[in-house]
Amino acid sequence: MTKSQYPRARKRFGQNFLHDEGVVESILAAISPEKGQHLVEIGPGRAALTKPLLSHCDWLDVIELDRDLVPLLQKQLRHPHLTIHEADALRFDYRSLQKNDELLRIIGNLPYNITTPLLFHLLEQGDCIEDMCFMLQREVVERICAQPGNKQYGRLSIMIQHQCDAELLFIVPPEAFEPAPKVESAIIYLQPRKHRVGGSVDLDIMGKVVTAAFSQRRKTIANTLKNMVTIEDFERVGIDPAQRPETVSVSAFVALTKAYIEKQ
Repeated sequence: MTKSQYPRARKRFGQNFLHDEGVVESILAAISPEKGQHLVEIGPGRAALTKPLLSHCDWLDVIELDRDLVPLLQKQLRHPHLTIHEADALRFDYRSLQKNDELLRIIGNLPYNITTPLLFHLLEQGDCIEDMCFMLQREVVERICAQPGNKQYGRLSIMIQHQCDAELLFIVPPEAFEPAPKVESAIIYLQPRKHRVGGSVDLDIMGKVVTAAFSQRRKTIANTLKNMVTIEDFERVGIDPAQRPETVSVSAFVALTKAYIEKQ
């Protein structure tokens, strides 16, 4: 099926279709899919990655929101172990795809406008996921992977790194897509942790603590969290109250959250 037979990219879905075969090969090499594995692709688009994936794995589920693309994908992709779901990835129950309790490997070229909520939705179901490999906006990938002391380190870095190992694999230029986005993209590899950094903690409460800490980045963490924890709490968990939030480690934020919970 040619490009002209597909509907145009829709801005409201944040669609930018991958067409660079070299990038597709690099993604496949990064994923290294094997027979016996269960893969899930979010946003197959024009099937640039879907078709080669089918020759490398035993089970593939794809999730596509665009109802005009779904019948074209069904016509183009005929495989006994392929299932196409017309669904919203933000609301999809990924645990429902498990067969015999195997873990899912999830991949996709994610629309920039839903990246953050989708990542958190997936991590809520992290117990059924082996790993994830996504194409995201480069800036977002760099924020996720940023370390303490980096200006890009913030809430997204902390919440994702608490739950996952995260690695930026390689950069993808705008010309690899149609239409070409105005920004660079990057491939990120995420693997849910069996043991979370700093130990388990209520994620909603941790999110509130981290959000409050970064509400005024130029202020010290003692100032931004003065209504949530005390100077004694900072000292007890080994944080200098004069530190700025972007210098505080993930495990230290977990410890602060636990101190806040104890006070409630």
